[in-house]
Amino acid sequence: MKKIYLLLIFIGLVCLSFSSGIQAQSNTAQKQDSKDIKIEELRIFPNPMSAGSALYITSKLGLTKQVSIYSVLGKRIYFKVLVGKKLDISHLKTGVYIVKVKEANKEATKKLIIKN
Repeated sequence: MKKIYLLLIFIGLVCLSFSSGIQAQSNTAQKQDSKDIKIEELRIFPNPMSAGSALYITSKLGLTKQVSIYSVLGKRIYFKVLVGKKLDISHLKTGVYIVKVKEANKEATKKLIIKN
């Protein structure tokens, strides 16, 4: 009877060792890094910028971009689908903002400073 229990435990361990659901923590970290694909040659300028001026966003591919601007507290303040390069954010006040840009399947996050 003990041999049967040992055999069942052994078979269970062998089956679990081939399971794809069990992974080391380092593999999980590598998978998370591969999800964060950055936009090639993304430029947001001028930065820092003067209040009331326009922001320019360029990238290597030059495709349509989804631009979200967040306050430092994480509240989305502005959203626009940008076809060209020029983004009018003259209504934003002096401060520090987070700009999140999505282009195709890629995304990037940059800090934006607006000064007087």
